[in-house]
Amino acid sequence: MATTLNPQNPDHITWKYEQLLFTVLGGIRLEGLDRMRITLKTEFKGQAIRHNLDLYNDTQVEKLVRKTAERFSIGTSYIGKAIAELTNELENYRLNQLESSKLESLKVVKPLTEAERIAATEFLSQPELLQRTNERIGKSGVVGEELNRLLMYLIFTSRKTYRPLHIVSFGSSGVGKSHLQEKVSELIPQEDKIEITSLTGNAFYYFEKDELGHKLILIEDLYGVLAALYPMRELQTKQKIRKTITIKDKRGNAKTIHLVVYGPVSIAGCTTQERIYEDNANRSFLIYLDESEEQDEKVMQYQRLLSAGKINGYEERQIKTMMQNVQRILQPITVRNPYAEYLKIPKEVFKPRRTNAHYIAFIEAITFYKQYQREQKSDPDTGEIYIETTIEDIAEANAMMKHILLRKSDELSGACRSYFEILKQHVKNNELKNFTNKEIRKILRTEHSKQKKYMVELQQYGYVRKNEGDKKKGYRYEVNSFEEYEQLQTRINTVLDEILQQLQAKEINATTGTVVQKFKEVLLQNEPLKVLTAKGKRIKNKEVHENKKETPQRKINHEALTPAEQQL
Repeated sequence: MATTLNPQNPDHITWKYEQLLFTVLGGIRLEGLDRMRITLKTEFKGQAIRHNLDLYNDTQVEKLVRKTAERFSIGTSYIGKAIAELTNELENYRLNQLESSKLESLKVVKPLTEAERIAATEFLSQPELLQRTNERIGKSGVVGEELNRLLMYLIFTSRKTYRPLHIVSFGSSGVGKSHLQEKVSELIPQEDKIEITSLTGNAFYYFEKDELGHKLILIEDLYGVLAALYPMRELQTKQKIRKTITIKDKRGNAKTIHLVVYGPVSIAGCTTQERIYEDNANRSFLIYLDESEEQDEKVMQYQRLLSAGKINGYEERQIKTMMQNVQRILQPITVRNPYAEYLKIPKEVFKPRRTNAHYIAFIEAITFYKQYQREQKSDPDTGEIYIETTIEDIAEANAMMKHILLRKSDELSGACRSYFEILKQHVKNNELKNFTNKEIRKILRTEHSKQKKYMVELQQYGYVRKNEGDKKKGYRYEVNSFEEYEQLQTRINTVLDEILQQLQAKEINATTGTVVQKFKEVLLQNEPLKVLTAKGKRIKNKEVHENKKETPQRKINHEALTPAEQQL
């Protein structure tokens, strides 16, 4: 008579079959249902056998049965029956554990009260939504980083769109990369995010088919998921990953199965090593944390106030709850950008195809976030419901994208660029013709290894050159150009500003043309005139005099018309 499996200690599972006592040492792994590798201890009348095997491998099981039967002087059929029942018990246990873990991972969506829904809707309906959102982010406990925090929040929001965006945070150790990501992610509902510290290469393939759909995946350090970078890149690009594996059934026959996991997902990660994760960085927005003394002071002052009990923790929690509710009421909807064909990115940008796609998708993310301020339209051919991007959305996107595109256009790594800008400022302020590494290291308090790496990179790209000296006495260096970064920034800003001005001019011309055309039609038809102003508001009807002796133009108030209309 067999007893019930005893998993009270998951690492020491016991099961008794008449006079045989089986113990699974170290427990059983939940991943990999195509195998059941265990360390099994079998006891009979004071004797014990320990064997490491895969219970799904018939050869290994037969070997264990023969060995056990010989040692205990028991029939092989008896031992084989006991092992078969143990296998069934362990299968049921594993499946139950998997189901339990699934239920735990599925976070219950918080039902919103009517008051919470109204408050969230009112917030999303306000003018200057992005500015108000940034203020809320700051009041939730995110100190400084005004541009980065808003950019990160919008990218996190894009998880609900059909083309989610991704972000990688760079910075020196201890500068607060993980902290910023963690604090901004607190504004995202728990059920919409997955936080990962470490991940194996195959882990992504064993998620449920639709478990990752429209989720935010937060990675504390990209080094912890080094083995999973490839499937992660595929998930970013193709929005699905697929793996084909071969398993053996109980009879030992090979069987091929396909593991498919669908996205889309939004992935956020932090790292100090830019070059190592270049392939992943190319698919993401790159932000570099503010390492200035001003930002240091902001953070330290917040820490002091927190310690002194002068930070309103209740208000911060209320804001977090409010912003989570805002995220919950955002509904999936198609975004169409009628101005997309006129948009351009600067020629200086590296990898322009991918960057252009990011630029367009970011504009769509802003429009998506403003969905409660947009009229829902229906495609006459397909019936698809959508909202449209406005020039205001493009202007706000450009204001944030200027910095991103600047970094995408720079040959230098982010850390090297930061060092170089500080170096240039010091050389310029002190009117130095040249300098040594030792002099700069002492003033800027830069680590020797980091400075050496930066100087090699600067010389490689021709930003700094050796002026004099030798290997024994040391070299003196000279900055080749002080204005190159500002010039690059000016070129990028000019391109974006010119495109925006052209779009604004096209919209004004289109609006004016519509008004003029309507005016012409009314004159021809001798009907009451309804004219739209440039802002889209209707002005009072102007009755056209029906007496043919009097010209219609004389009866129209010219002050209410545009110059183009007055010329008719």
